[in-house]
Amino acid sequence: MKYHNIIEGTFISRPNRFIANVEAAGQVQVCHVKNTGRCRELLVPGCRVYLETADNPNRKTKYDLIAVKKGNLLINMDSQAPNKAAGEWLEKRILYPDLKILKPEVKYDNSRFDFYIEAGERKIFLEVKGVTLEEGGIARFPDAPTERGVKHIRELMACMKEGYEPVILFVVQMKGIRRFMPNDETHKAFGDTLREAREKGVRILAYDCLVTEDSMEIRDPVPVVL
Repeated sequence: MKYHNIIEGTFISRPNRFIANVEAAGQVQVCHVKNTGRCRELLVPGCRVYLETADNPNRKTKYDLIAVKKGNLLINMDSQAPNKAAGEWLEKRILYPDLKILKPEVKYDNSRFDFYIEAGERKIFLEVKGVTLEEGGIARFPDAPTERGVKHIRELMACMKEGYEPVILFVVQMKGIRRFMPNDETHKAFGDTLREAREKGVRILAYDCLVTEDSMEIRDPVPVVL
């Protein structure tokens, strides 16, 4: 996936979840943050950030904050990017060479999954989770408690009763990661549910991404350690 009209800036502060003050283009800009998570380990005063110029000139904020430099890592922190990148990647038939149908945002019972896939005779529901938290070369999820995430895993387990194959894809929004692990320190219930899901047959995958200032592309598998 590609962005357009990118400029660099220096992060100053984040008054609330939705906006950040960034020094860019010779002045302090109020930018929309495309991630409502905490991201405290990413948005550190003085860090380098990357902004996409909005197409709509009438918007209240002229820029979207999409990526940040953390040490030697360039991390995409756009919460919409993992699903977009996953859709492009799935269409390439890397994961499912016999892909026949790929539909985003499909309702099942009382749930809505990110993708419905038919590959050969298989019927698959795939849920995407974007990962921005990195600690010592290990990617972790979540970065904050997520009852919604636990609910999604349980819904995926439930669909197995009707013959669907459930998959969770953790999209690690950076390169240079050695493995993926659940963040039990932040939300142990999520990690416990993820482990239960694997035992019951849910396929759990993690892939890293090639991130540039103006793009993000899913690349290589990352070992999942639960």
